[in-house]
Amino acid sequence: MSPTTTDEPARRATGATVPVLAFAGIVVAVMQTLLVPVIKDLPRLLDTSSSNATWVLTSTLLSGAVATPIMGRLGDLFGKRRMLILSLSVMVAGALVSAFTDALLPMIVGRTLQGFAMGAIPLGIGLMRDMLPRERLGSAMALMSSSIGVGGGLALPAAALVAQHTDWHALFYGAAGLGVLAIALTLLVVPESPLRAKGSFDLPGALGLSAGLVLFLLPITKGSDWGWSSPTTLGLFAAAVVILLLWGLMELRVAAPLVDLRTTARREVLLTNLASIMVGVSFYVISLVLPQLLQLPSETGYGLGQSMVVAGLCVAPLGLTMMFTAPVYARLSARYGPRTTLIIGLLIIAVGYGGGLGLMNAAWQTVVTSVLIGAGIGLAYSSLPALIIGAVPASETGAANGLNTLMRSIGTSVSSAVIGMVLANTANDVGGVAVPTMHGFRVSFLIATAAVAVGLALAFFLPRRRPESTTQLRASSEEDANLARAEQALAGFRGRVLTTDGVPVARAKVTLIDRHGRQAGATLSAGDGSYALAVPAEGPYVLAARAAGHGPLAHSATHTGHRPVDLDLSLPGETVTA
Repeated sequence: MSPTTTDEPARRATGATVPVLAFAGIVVAVMQTLLVPVIKDLPRLLDTSSSNATWVLTSTLLSGAVATPIMGRLGDLFGKRRMLILSLSVMVAGALVSAFTDALLPMIVGRTLQGFAMGAIPLGIGLMRDMLPRERLGSAMALMSSSIGVGGGLALPAAALVAQHTDWHALFYGAAGLGVLAIALTLLVVPESPLRAKGSFDLPGALGLSAGLVLFLLPITKGSDWGWSSPTTLGLFAAAVVILLLWGLMELRVAAPLVDLRTTARREVLLTNLASIMVGVSFYVISLVLPQLLQLPSETGYGLGQSMVVAGLCVAPLGLTMMFTAPVYARLSARYGPRTTLIIGLLIIAVGYGGGLGLMNAAWQTVVTSVLIGAGIGLAYSSLPALIIGAVPASETGAANGLNTLMRSIGTSVSSAVIGMVLANTANDVGGVAVPTMHGFRVSFLIATAAVAVGLALAFFLPRRRPESTTQLRASSEEDANLARAEQALAGFRGRVLTTDGVPVARAKVTLIDRHGRQAGATLSAGDGSYALAVPAEGPYVLAARAAGHGPLAHSATHTGHRPVDLDLSLPGETVTA
């Protein structure tokens, strides 16, 4: 049986735990857009060709995709806080390597190390799941999940300001300083999770997944340079398919796999991960299009002629809106559930891109577009970890969210490649310089809208779940938290209905029988397997659980005093007390 969360970790977490974890996520996400303001100058700065200079961005993307599921699994096995600190330390080392060089190869090495830290996002989500009381979990996970977009959005104006007024190496010194600060705060504030997954680290699985991901993402990011029908591109895609298929067969036969493909194939997990790819695509399109539109000279007839700093400030609301969306998400999800919140977020993104097609004529219009799309992406990103966590055992939280974060990275990779190809193929040649056109910008927005439409279709097929209980995600203030705790005390018995493999069982009937053999209460478990039953009086009871496809369970338990009794019910067979 997988270990379950206890109340003790929640008591160890302080009020600063969530902000510190979110800050670590923002610091890591900054690496994605750190060099966007100087991307056009990289060939000159590194004394290399344009195609070689793109490796400075590609290397970060590839290493982040590879490291994310691996660090998630290592966190489940050896401690999420420990792996979070390791991820941040590697990022700091990479930033310092890049800060001290003007050569291409050392720069790529440093950027590769910086991308390695992307595993910090799922590790932070896992720590929150393990430590926080249920009433704080929803908004906390929303903030951590949104940190990817928040960091990327806020980095644009800050990096533009630094790059415009000082040496560009200062970007890396600043990134290293932020990393050191995040490490120090994590050591001081964040406790280690007591939960550990059983088994050992699947090294062959990690190597196989790494090889498959590199072979898949490499032609996606370089296909426009090599040619999509070139032997190199097609050969790498074919090799990726073969290796990932062999890796999948191997993972199905391993007792403790890096990625539990059986869990991943579950409807809710699979559809959530596919929807994550679409959200990743939509997020990156605006980051690629609006800065270029804003900085193009007004002489083109459609460019807005803004400076690098102003362009960054116009796009900054994308990240700021995502940050302020987290508490809104918690209330929406508590009332309607994460599935509905994901659908609402995707609809807002669609409105943002649809309206954005006609809002490209002034700088203030790009701000409106950024706010709308930021709000939608904030809601969508916040919904994803809640959907994943509700469908996997607690001991697999890190690995499952790592895989979900990987899906978002694949989405941004696909977006970068496709939008880059569209803008290149629709550009005008002016004195040997390729200038993006308004037609290319609008086609890019249409592609983002199409990705959102696919995401909406996937979201509608997600299983319907009852909104999160008031004891889990409702409270967003101290008064609400106190009310939620009081309601928990009245619950009598609470916990989750699980299989012997730790998989939540939805809609299992849990019946409470008193010492006279009479039914004292009954309920159905929620989508994450959680249940709560009030007791009419103290004393001994029998809890009987039954679900389709599972054997029945009857367990004796005694309720004494005013505190709720935590009891996880395992179908069929044993019972584990939380």
